[in-house]
Amino acid sequence: MCGIAGFLTADALSMSEAAAAAAAMGSCLRHRGPDDNGIWVDECAGIALSHQRLSILDLSEAGHQPMVSRGGRYVIVFNGECYNHNEIRRDLARDVWRGHSDTETLLASFEQHGFEPTLQKMVGMFALALWDRHERTLTLARDRMGEKPLFYGWHGRSLLFGSELKSLRAHPHFRNSVDRSVVATFLRHGYVPAPLCIYEATRKLLPGTYIRFSRTDSPGHFPEPIEYWSLRNLAARSNPFRGTMRDAVDELERRLAHSIALQRVADVPLGAFLSGGIDSSTVVALMQAQSSAPVRTFTIGFHEGAFDEAPHARAVAKHLGTDHTELYVTSQQALEVIPRLPYLYDEPFGDASAVPTHLVSELARQHVTVSLSGDGGDELFFGYGRYLRIAELYRRLQKVPRSVRHLAAHVLRGYSVVDALGAAAPKQLRLPQLERKVKRAAHILQSDSVPQLYRVLVSHWDDPAALVLGAAESSTPFTSPRTAMCIAAAGIGAERALMYLDQCTILPEDILTKVDRAAMSVSLETRVPFLDHRIVEFAQTLPVPFLYDGVRGKLVLRELLSRYVPPSLYERPKQGFGVPIGSWMRGPLRDWAEDLLAPSRIRDEGIFDERVLTRKWNEYLHAGAAWEYQLWDVLMFQAWYRASISPVTGAAA
Repeated sequence: MCGIAGFLTADALSMSEAAAAAAAMGSCLRHRGPDDNGIWVDECAGIALSHQRLSILDLSEAGHQPMVSRGGRYVIVFNGECYNHNEIRRDLARDVWRGHSDTETLLASFEQHGFEPTLQKMVGMFALALWDRHERTLTLARDRMGEKPLFYGWHGRSLLFGSELKSLRAHPHFRNSVDRSVVATFLRHGYVPAPLCIYEATRKLLPGTYIRFSRTDSPGHFPEPIEYWSLRNLAARSNPFRGTMRDAVDELERRLAHSIALQRVADVPLGAFLSGGIDSSTVVALMQAQSSAPVRTFTIGFHEGAFDEAPHARAVAKHLGTDHTELYVTSQQALEVIPRLPYLYDEPFGDASAVPTHLVSELARQHVTVSLSGDGGDELFFGYGRYLRIAELYRRLQKVPRSVRHLAAHVLRGYSVVDALGAAAPKQLRLPQLERKVKRAAHILQSDSVPQLYRVLVSHWDDPAALVLGAAESSTPFTSPRTAMCIAAAGIGAERALMYLDQCTILPEDILTKVDRAAMSVSLETRVPFLDHRIVEFAQTLPVPFLYDGVRGKLVLRELLSRYVPPSLYERPKQGFGVPIGSWMRGPLRDWAEDLLAPSRIRDEGIFDERVLTRKWNEYLHAGAAWEYQLWDVLMFQAWYRASISPVTGAAA
């Protein structure tokens, strides 16, 4: 695991200028790679590559990056792991190797088989930049599920790229102009979905794609990314699993065990996060079955009972015989993480579970350098009850003529109706709660597709463009007509369509982003066995009855875990990995929040409508309105905005 950065520029630069800029970009990523660093510059071609190394495989100098291919054509900076690189290496016609790093294997494969054929062979998580010295092209690529991040953008006459935005900000040409439409999109979802970026002229590379830039490209030109693997195409395939439930469990066990065996390979200490839930318990159970020594497992606990998973993790660890470490953290310890979030995430990030994720990463890093996690299980195997509820709601809506639904929505949108209802309602149901529910009902009635309905129901702010001055929301998979058309053309049911939407939005842009930044901030590599693309492909073939029975989800996973852990240890209501932000914002965080939301500050910054925001805050504090998640998103933006206009290495940033 590492940090990569660099630039391709049309400007004439001296070697010293290019090297200084590349070194500055790389130094911002030292937390991602504290063990080694390097730069490679060709000032005549206008290319500079920077690398920060966290040594996991081949700890010797033979794994140093940037790395030049044996034939001299390619130069690479690589972040991540290619788990099957030994298999790829065996198929290469080469007698002498410098070392046993996966980076060297990939370079040799690029030379012998080509770029995209090598990507197709790879099993792993990665982001990479490859410079072709013959063609003078720079190719950026990202793994299939989006485990590793990659930002890129034109700033002036320079194309900048890096693992995190802070590396781009370190380049002297970077312009930190905020994209207001993306701010509105962030407020709706609580994260910034790819390919969008909070800064203008900057993007995230979509999972499963690569993009190629030429030295002759006009500054500002963005070629269309090329898909080498597609969740959309995968969801559209019609090849359902034909075996029994037992056959499905056997096959999942075989694939997951193989994925874990590949991901256990490391030249440094390795462990796993364990919450005691189905997903992490399954990963740890299979790890322990493969290990002759107790697996190192880690969890954190909270003294607030509603947020404490530690007793469940402890029980599973005891049954499996792991070497378990748990840490109970105080509210003060958790609160101390919050001022650091803008620097860790580089963009506004509204998922409050970033706080415990950072704390458990800190705990694990005290003992290991690599930690496996159970992320992805919910999105692949029907782990959320909302899939069933939203699918059923959608089917009911489709029974009502579209014209009737839209007319009813139009009536509900009328403020006179809302006001009348508010005046007639009991005190405890009056505005703002009733107003929001009525308006949301109108949005639901107007939803003509699964993506539209899902967007309404997962939205934090229902109309964020009304809060962000001069903004119109950016397009996302939820609003793209192509998404709805593909779902309809594939003929997949509403339940599977909802899982697909999560897999291409919330999973990479919220969950995997959260884990990557939290873990890498303490130089911890995380690996996600469920996201081996062969497991993802298998999960798409499973019939819906293998995933849920109308009451419980993840049936196939439950059956697999029952082979290792008694159901009594994991059969319980789903518990989120979160923190009590509502009580914190009315208590110990109130002064911090009111400083960030001060009307004079809001007016001076000119991003938000001060009147709307002040009304929401007052309703939250004094009228008991449940605006905590909406306001938390605004606070995360405000904290990020304050940090983003400071120097990258400054205390505020």
